[in-house]
Amino acid sequence: MAHYVKLGEIPRKRHTQFRKPDGSLYAEEVFGTKGFSGIASILYHANLPTQVAEYQYLGDLTPETLEFEPLRHRHLKTHLLRPGGDPVAGRVPFLVNSDVALALVRPTEPMEYFYKNADGDDLLFVHEGTGRLETLFGTLPYRPGDYLVIPRGTIYRVVCDPGPTTMLLTESAASTIEPPERYRNEYGQFLEHAPFCERDIRVPEAPLFHDEKGRFEVRIKARGHLTAYFYDFHPLDVIGWDGFLYPYALSIHDFEPLTGSIHQPPPSHQTFEAHNFVVCSFVPRMLDYHPDAIPIPYNHSNLDSDEVLYYVNGNFASRRGIEVGSVTLHPSGLPHGPQPGAVEASLGKTRTEELAVMVDTFRPLKLTKAALALEDDNYPYSWRPRP
Repeated sequence: MAHYVKLGEIPRKRHTQFRKPDGSLYAEEVFGTKGFSGIASILYHANLPTQVAEYQYLGDLTPETLEFEPLRHRHLKTHLLRPGGDPVAGRVPFLVNSDVALALVRPTEPMEYFYKNADGDDLLFVHEGTGRLETLFGTLPYRPGDYLVIPRGTIYRVVCDPGPTTMLLTESAASTIEPPERYRNEYGQFLEHAPFCERDIRVPEAPLFHDEKGRFEVRIKARGHLTAYFYDFHPLDVIGWDGFLYPYALSIHDFEPLTGSIHQPPPSHQTFEAHNFVVCSFVPRMLDYHPDAIPIPYNHSNLDSDEVLYYVNGNFASRRGIEVGSVTLHPSGLPHGPQPGAVEASLGKTRTEELAVMVDTFRPLKLTKAALALEDDNYPYSWRPRP
């Protein structure tokens, strides 16, 4: 993130002695990107973060994909996905490439361990459920509609409140996930035309420091494999930190839509960017106000990107057969647009209540074998005229 945050206790000067009440030193850790030239935070641990009691290899996390499939539009009915697992182990990838993986999780079990993605950032979109994200940097309570941006290397645990939980995961393969550069000035501050700003960003809060002994497991994803590290102390042992790199929450309900007299293209809804993909938010908004406007998307061809839409709720005017939790994939190489009758039905409408998350990738996506059980085989024919 672009602005400075401080939480807990830190010394007056960095890289200087900072002692505990018993006289021993806290262990300083510089947590940063791009070597020493990117954004960073400095954390102060009660224990050496390098100290480990045991480690254990757990396996390869590479999802099984379909290497070749005929080119077609796809519709995945995610309500068919059976709930199960915890908020990390229960994740089911459904579309992947070398830059990004999209997965859904509907957990039924608590996380009895902590997790670190050392390969890239995690972006969790909370479709339903409440709870808290416990991290090295403090706690982030979450609620439906929240994006949880978790930088690579962050140790965290998702603690769900009782009741159903559904989350969409957008996992970067290597790059950071951040607000678009065009929304920020040269100093990192959000510009006046940005659809959200610093006031909308929720940063970690107390409780921060856990000073406990015992046996604690942190599962680390690195190079596409999973390894369990076991510590004799609680891994969230940071007494204080400050800097520019940390997890944060942004509610999709705080995204301010940009509208115009004629239809605005998807980049006007962009919320995040990363290497070779972007994330957009479609939120309730006033529709186009030109007297002859067609207020739903026009037919278009994504010549160099695949388009994925996750439908959260509302009335999806340009699509029939779509339901809450549906995922559509409109791949490069095929045009897509409103289904028959949708254009005429939209004329004169002044507002939409749709809520959806879109991920556009700039390399083709592969369907996973796990996604086959969710597929609507009739979707490619949904543009045929109705009888």
